[in-house]
Amino acid sequence: MADPTPHSSLGFGLGVRPAHYESLLGERKGSVSWLEALTENYLVPGGRPLHYLERLRAEYPIVLHGVSLSIGSADPLNESYLRDVKALADRIEPGWVSDHLCWTGVDGVNLHDLMPMPFTETALRHVVSRIATVQERLGRRLVLENVSSYVSFSSSEMTEWDFLREVAERADCHLLLDVNNVYVSSVNHGFDPMAYLRGIPVERVKQFHLAGHRNMGEYLIDTHDEPVCEEVWQLFGAAVERFGAVSTMIERDDNIPELDVLLAELDRARDITNVAMKARASRPSFRQSAHQSKKSAA
Repeated sequence: MADPTPHSSLGFGLGVRPAHYESLLGERKGSVSWLEALTENYLVPGGRPLHYLERLRAEYPIVLHGVSLSIGSADPLNESYLRDVKALADRIEPGWVSDHLCWTGVDGVNLHDLMPMPFTETALRHVVSRIATVQERLGRRLVLENVSSYVSFSSSEMTEWDFLREVAERADCHLLLDVNNVYVSSVNHGFDPMAYLRGIPVERVKQFHLAGHRNMGEYLIDTHDEPVCEEVWQLFGAAVERFGAVSTMIERDDNIPELDVLLAELDRARDITNVAMKARASRPSFRQSAHQSKKSAA
């Protein structure tokens, strides 16, 4: 099964958006380390989007990020969709393929949203089985993202971070830790976001997402149409201290600004990462672990 080393970071990247196709080519190449492409935009045999993706692929590492897998649904897996994703992955050769730990519909009805799962043993066994099937179909290990949520299930038997940990361990998949989603859900549900970070296994985190949201007063909505807020930047620094300098990207899906605005956010992500990695290296537990690794290698 194709799978790069979990902590082989690509650096700092952006989501591919049509408004920035031309700007990302050529002279801008040195400003962005890698790109994340929305899978569903390129499940076609040709056309302008695929033309640009092929050109961008020649200059940047690419990863694919989907929204339609519906891995948590009770409906059968969409075999046609999986074949299309595999064909695109074979063509583009992404660093990895990611989607969301959620469901997007049931009984054939697409809700066009990323719906949270109940955190139960039954749901856990169900989704682990489906992940195994998808990984076999794609011939690669999945990377699954935590979603933001606004309601919770009374039937849940564990925390969200316990559920994610069990999914990753039992299915042997990786995780895309969306730091903004952790923060949004922590405010909406009243949990400690640091407890969330501590509950996620370090070796399973493949990628970070950073994005903006809207504050509606009593709750937050994950909108991807605002700059990253200060609280999320702070949580990102804590995430880097725990998980290391894994591949990090900025998501912006609406109110898309000029590329320079996003590049400035990427620069801040770099600065925060540098500071957090120095703090991480100064921890006694980190130094001891690094020393033991060097002794083992010798």
